[in-house]
Amino acid sequence: MSVSFGRKSAAVAVAALTALAVSACGTTSDESGGSDSPKQPSVLELLASDLKGSLQKTAEATDKSDSVTVSMSGTAGGEKVEMRGVLDLGEPVKAEMTTKDPNGDATVVRMIGAVIYVEIAEKDRAEMDGKRWMKMDLSEAGKQSGTNLGKQFEDVDPTKQVKTLLATEGTKVVGQETVNGAATVHYTVTSPIATYLQQVDEKLRAGVQQQMTKMGVKEITTDLWVDEQYRPRRAAMKMGPLGDLVMDYTDYGKPVTIETPPTAETLDFAEMLKGLQGLTAGN
Repeated sequence: MSVSFGRKSAAVAVAALTALAVSACGTTSDESGGSDSPKQPSVLELLASDLKGSLQKTAEATDKSDSVTVSMSGTAGGEKVEMRGVLDLGEPVKAEMTTKDPNGDATVVRMIGAVIYVEIAEKDRAEMDGKRWMKMDLSEAGKQSGTNLGKQFEDVDPTKQVKTLLATEGTKVVGQETVNGAATVHYTVTSPIATYLQQVDEKLRAGVQQQMTKMGVKEITTDLWVDEQYRPRRAAMKMGPLGDLVMDYTDYGKPVTIETPPTAETLDFAEMLKGLQGLTAGN
């Protein structure tokens, strides 16, 4: 299935500010006592029966969103992942997420475009020149590691999941399901690595493909749950040995403010590494 639609920068989760809804109409009879007029299908029925049209509407609604709250859980590289936060889908894409490590300790992470700021634990700041934030340019880190870390972080954006379903042949309707109290229709599709790689930056594609091949990933399953306002309520990705993620979406269009940390409170990770390399070379 291939459908064209407007482009929306990703980064983590979306929904329409103006809901598209089709109300079900009750049956009526004409004055002469003739047969009832046909009952109009509900949105859930349309979501289940008109797969192509419904996903197109979902993509259009997703494109209009300004912000969304997301909760993510799962595994990545054998490690447990748990995140909750908000995404501002303006330009550039911004996110503020709180993550928890295996010990339950929380860390705040902000993403401003391709740059991530990790909040340094208060007990460790003295060793970091008193700085509160560690700055990391993900585009540069991606070049070194062969993976686009920024793109991985943006997997929380449901826009990407909608695009995957639109671009992939074989998307199926699983059925109606309730997600966090909302009535939804569940879609699923399993695609080969080649289809996934089409969404990866061309400069990094070879490195990502090499990593997936090394890990034995042969296919990726994407699931999406869409509500009666054509808003994604849940998305899930199963990536074999690389892990699995489930993202839940709420509070569409809620005002959010995500600011770049002050320079005076920020330590640049790349500059810190250069300093350490200089010390090593001096020895």
